[in-house]
Amino acid sequence: MRAYVSVGTNCEFKLSEAVVVYRAGSGGAFASLHRVKQADDEAPYLAPGEPLTTAFVHSLAQGLGAQVKPEIFPENILARTPDLLVWWLPPQRRVMFFGGTDEEARKINGLVFPHPALVFKVMGKDLFVRAVATSLRPRPETHLKTAPYWNTDARGLVCAGSMRVPESSDIASIPGWEGSYFQSDFTHAAGAVRLTSHPGGFIGLWRSLVGRRRFPVQYLTDAGETLQEFIALGSER
Repeated sequence: MRAYVSVGTNCEFKLSEAVVVYRAGSGGAFASLHRVKQADDEAPYLAPGEPLTTAFVHSLAQGLGAQVKPEIFPENILARTPDLLVWWLPPQRRVMFFGGTDEEARKINGLVFPHPALVFKVMGKDLFVRAVATSLRPRPETHLKTAPYWNTDARGLVCAGSMRVPESSDIASIPGWEGSYFQSDFTHAAGAVRLTSHPGGFIGLWRSLVGRRRFPVQYLTDAGETLQEFIALGSER
């Protein structure tokens, strides 16, 4: 395997420190920082270890490009870290596209439907979505609902399919994520997940919503987690 590093300019790098990671069989771990010493005409060696400080880790992360530019948070942002972005979308009407082989789904392809309030989560290139039964901004203890959409599994993970995923996951990319999600084709159920309690099932639900103004939240199913838990599943990775 070959690895390449692009630094954008000509510069000389010298070995200066090494981070040594110790792991226990139980899964625990700690790290120490070692200065690199070298006498004349001798191989470099590691000095005794020092505690790894937060300042050093922060400096290292900045050097590796793992930093978030200052951003002003709009009201729809629920959580933000360098690796995670979570926001919510109030109830609204949108066009939906249905693909795949289901003839009944094709009959309602490209029509406008009401949608419930939604919570989106982006981690890297992965998109997750949950529904909310109210139109209020969700709180940490708010119980989430299963998003009533094909291409979405029990965890809320979206099968990208025909989606054109944005290159970034900053706040400015939110319209791109939402647009990619709703402009792609919903084609199939993703695993064993109950998307709705509507007596007519998934197709029956969306067929009944043609021309309606509001989504009937009584047909949403429980996702079995709060907003806090939904966010934590990403931040613990």
